[in-house]
Amino acid sequence: MTDLYPAADDRELLRQAAAAHTAAARDMEAFLRRLPDVPDPADVTEYANLLTREDQTRADREAAADAAGLTIGSLEPDQG
Repeated sequence: MTDLYPAADDRELLRQAAAAHTAAARDMEAFLRRLPDVPDPADVTEYANLLTREDQTRADREAAADAAGLTIGSLEPDQG
């Protein structure tokens, strides 16, 4: 029996994760472009939400890269 919904290729999952991270980064950039000189509490909350989304999509992208065989050691010179 064949699956009706075959598992996505790891590379496709990586491309999707990269696209989601790019979108999150673009949303952050758009927010920062419209940020007023004196941010109000709503701005701080929006920034925190955008930062959390950007961090999560980056982590998702890194996990997808690992699954696709693109595992790297630390980028720090004294680690990895």
